[in-house]
Amino acid sequence: MIESWRWFGPEDPVTLEQIVEAGAKGIVTALDHIPTGEIWPLTDIEERKRKIESYGLTWKVVESVPVHTEIKSGSGHFKHYISNYQQTITNLGENGIECICYNFMPVLDWTRTNLKLDLPNFSQALSFDISEFAAYDIFILERANASESYPQEIQEKAQLKYVNMTEVDKEKLEKNIIAGLPGGEGSHTRESLRKAINLFKNLGENKLREHLYDFLKRIIPVAEKHSINMAIHPDDPPFGLFGLPRVVSTADDAEKIMREVPSLCNGLTLCAGSFGARSDNDLISMVENFGEKIHFTHLRNIRRKTDGSFTESEHLAGDNDMVGIIKAILEVEEKSGREMPMRPDHGHTMGEERHREDVRPGYSYSGRMKGLAELRGVIHAVKTLSKTSQA
Repeated sequence: MIESWRWFGPEDPVTLEQIVEAGAKGIVTALDHIPTGEIWPLTDIEERKRKIESYGLTWKVVESVPVHTEIKSGSGHFKHYISNYQQTITNLGENGIECICYNFMPVLDWTRTNLKLDLPNFSQALSFDISEFAAYDIFILERANASESYPQEIQEKAQLKYVNMTEVDKEKLEKNIIAGLPGGEGSHTRESLRKAINLFKNLGENKLREHLYDFLKRIIPVAEKHSINMAIHPDDPPFGLFGLPRVVSTADDAEKIMREVPSLCNGLTLCAGSFGARSDNDLISMVENFGEKIHFTHLRNIRRKTDGSFTESEHLAGDNDMVGIIKAILEVEEKSGREMPMRPDHGHTMGEERHREDVRPGYSYSGRMKGLAELRGVIHAVKTLSKTSQA
């Protein structure tokens, strides 16, 4: 596997020098200063690439080129935004980019209710608590008929949590959910969130899926021309929020996407943390079944609860069989003759970074370096055992 690192560009508090020190070889980055829907200029792409390569690193994966809301909703100027997306693919291809990670989540990108959950070992983790989310949805956002989205037990827990919240607690929860997280597309106000929810709730799952297929049928030929693999990221969390449709939450969803547009360039980002938040997603089987259609991997672990809540655990200490997943990926690499880019996805906030305001939630330096070292150890061990068994 190609050990890679998510870097948010020149404003990232984690420097390229630190990334080299961590032992990563590849950079995963995006031009976040370009507004969603606009073309990524060649000059900006070239400048970012020169900067990365000046440290002896490579840039082969973009995460992400955001998909404009009007493409997802099939409204307004969606054809214009698709045309812009096609040109961005072309410009990236001319600079040697091999993979574009993107998502098709409506309204909100990845969502958590707590960005600094204190753990027994003094570090901090990201977590998603379904009753806290329901408390926001029902009692703070006051979405119409929101209670219908939750079983009675969750409604009761949500009400109890809400009545015990201070105004500061409510503001913090709202900020965590809607203010925009690293790698996302920005933020919402409470009013803009209600408006966006209504748009996509009325659209429904079938229409959202149709718009995804239409988008792919228009961009995949461009990606093929420039030898770029499009790798869709799963919904995070992989189930409905705010009553919104989700179309990339299960193995069946992924299979439908790849069957609808049967190109090798139309593939998947296997995010172990996102898909793994559902107990009915068998990650090892997904690696084996999708094989060379997996173009990029996020190796992250979680501890699940039966109600849909989860906490992001240490990379080797969660409910996902990380050793089995890595073994399956290495077998796919051996069969296909190619190395797959991976990155340690998220990491606990540790040490002095817990007290710094510039550290992005989930993207601390020390937490990801620890995760990368653990994953590197597993990869080395699996490869060594494989060679020994073949001898």
